[in-house]
Formats: sequence, C-alpha cells, structure tokens
Amino acid sequence: MLATMPELMAYAEEKQCAIGSFNTPDIATIRAVIAAAEELNAPVIIMHAQVHDPFAPLDLIGPAMVSAAKNAKVPVCVHLDHGEDADYCRRALEIGFNSVMFDGSTLSYEKNVEITKEVVAIAAKTGAAVEGEIGALGKRELGNGEDFGDAVEIYTDPALAEEYINTTKVDLLACSFGTAHGLYLKAPKLNFDVLTGVRARLPKMPLVMHGGSGVSKEDYKKAIAAGIRKINYYTYMSKAGGEAIREFVKSRENMPLYFYECDTIVYDAMKENAKGAMKMFLGMEE
Repeated sequence: MLATMPELMAYAEEKQCAIGSFNTPDIATIRAVIAAAEELNAPVIIMHAQVHDPFAPLDLIGPAMVSAAKNAKVPVCVHLDHGEDADYCRRALEIGFNSVMFDGSTLSYEKNVEITKEVVAIAAKTGAAVEGEIGALGKRELGNGEDFGDAVEIYTDPALAEEYINTTKVDLLACSFGTAHGLYLKAPKLNFDVLTGVRARLPKMPLVMHGGSGVSKEDYKKAIAAGIRKINYYTYMSKAGGEAIREFVKSRENMPLYFYECDTIVYDAMKENAKGAMKMFLGMEE
C-alpha cells in the first residue's frame, strides 16, 4: 500500500526506530526490497536517485516503483533521492512519488534555501513531503564499488539547520555527521554531537542518515537513539547482488548462461541483505 512519509516517520518516532530507505534502480531491486519488507511485515521506503537516471530513467522506473508500492502488502513510500534541481523533483511528483529530496548541499546556503523553498511549494500542490540537506558528503550516490578515496565532509551546523528548517519548512532533514556514499575503505568515524545538537534545537524533526551502508550495529543504534528516523541504504545491498552473480557465473562455466537466471540470483541475494538491514534499523535483529 502506498504510504506517506509523515506516516512512516510518525511510526519510527513512536517505535524509536528508523525506516530503511532503499535505492531501487531496476525491477529486481524493487521486488527484492518490497519482498523483504513484506516478510518482516515492516514499512519501507523505495527511492530513485537522480544520478541513476542514465541507466534507470525516471520516466521508466518511476511508474514501476509507484505501482509496486500500491500493490505491496505493507506501507511503502516512494521517494526521490538527491534531486538536483526543482524540475526533476516536479517530474517525480507528477509520476506519483509522494516524497522528494532536493539536495542543494553543494550550493551556497542562500541558493540552497531558495531552491528548497521552490520545491516545497511544488510538493505542497500534491501533498508530498520534502527532505532537505545541510552539510555535504563528497561522494556521489552510485555505490558502484569504485575507490572514491576520502570523502570531503562538511558537518551539519545545528544552528544553521534550525534556521534552514524554519525558513524552508521541509519535513525531513538529512544530516552530515561522518557517513559517506559508496563503499567504506575504512571504518567511518561518526560525530554524534552533530545529531544531538540538531535534535536539541529541532526535537520533532525526523533526521536522515545518508551513506547508511556499512555502518556498525553499535553506530546504527547510537544514530537512531540520537534522532535518525530514515536510513538510506543501497551500496552493500547492490554489492551483495553483484557478488552472488559473480559466484553464479563461475558455477556455470562452459554451460549456457541466461540473463533471467542472473536476475533471480541477484533478487534473492539483495532481498536477504535488505532484510538484514531492515531488522537492524527497526530493532528486530536477534
């Protein structure tokens, strides 16, 4: 069933947990994430990132995501991740997304506020939620296993975050506190003072963790306790699918290999990885 972002954030606040938010740039990933949520009887968020558009065009993948959410047995929100301009956010809303993120974190503060306010006004026409960001991560949302090197990190300033929220009226805030997109080459060092500082100023604001793959169980728990209510997750799920295909291809040496078989293999691997992440975020791990 299609669920709104405020509904899912209210659930997370009540349960003192976080909702998993997964990039789904193909049909196998959409199916895997929703199947994992259904097996856990848990709410979930599926996302499309603008940076994925070259191989997963919004006009093609977006309707499939909305349809899958409507037909799911659990609450599913359809969210645009890292929208880079107001027009792209508008296109997602027209397709039926009920939440969008405008990422103006690399812009000047003034320009970030200006375009965020424009996106909030556009989203208000459909009743959709808007996520904004203060601070920046220096890796893009590809998760393709490349060696990105060290991320350029600009931590979220709690005072500026409060001003930003009061000015833009966004519904969620992505905080930069030491996570990074893509594969971690070394264990991340998270600055939880950022989260506690923002939460102190904005106690009712759902906070978002980007670069949520690869964080330790202990740090997930600390982040959720500090106010994180949405955790973006993709790279390690995608990697699990890729590694499963690698092993499958090895096993089929000198034998016919069909694409649909690979699709099934990657679906199973990503579903199990996503389910493990969801259990962690929801406090259901054993």
